[in-house]
Amino acid sequence: MITIDTLEQLEALYGRPNAASTVKEIDHVDAHYRAMIEASPFAALATVGPEGIDCSPRGDAAGVVRVQDPRTLVMPDRWGNNRADSLRNIVRDPRCAFLFLIPGSGNCLRVNGLAKILVDSELLASFAIGGQAPRSAIVLITQAVYFQCARAIVRADLWNPARHVDPATLPTSGEILAALSAGRQGGPAYDRAWPERARTTMW
Repeated sequence: MITIDTLEQLEALYGRPNAASTVKEIDHVDAHYRAMIEASPFAALATVGPEGIDCSPRGDAAGVVRVQDPRTLVMPDRWGNNRADSLRNIVRDPRCAFLFLIPGSGNCLRVNGLAKILVDSELLASFAIGGQAPRSAIVLITQAVYFQCARAIVRADLWNPARHVDPATLPTSGEILAALSAGRQGGPAYDRAWPERARTTMW
């Protein structure tokens, strides 16, 4: 098996990035990038910690992240499974990244920076939905902001409804849990209860 082990080998294979690939990167959120963030209801949150890396999906009814100022983004931590993998990582290592997806758009937006977790009551109250405020918020100080070219989304034909996968062809959460726990968790009852459980714990 032939591997790439040095930066020199990698650059010999791929060459140098063109000007458009580098000039698009800035250290803050300008008006163009702000428009993309405010249009995005979904972001992947990447963090790193002693156990390794983590990538977590984050979604919200409106923009998934608030632009506080050109160098500061705020993401509410909505209800989840309480594993808190991303938050555990941020407490120990502030390096963090957001990848924003915008339904219908080929481009996505990448933001790298340093994060911290805030529990300021006034800030959290400003994110309340239906009277339910998040327990914390992730604040990201930006270091690099740039759009990702559309090739991956175009290749995947991601927004084409004709390409949607029928959920009935996939294992359910209950089936996966039951299989991995030898029947101690999950099962049909878990799947039947999920819609109501999601409705009452969404925010």
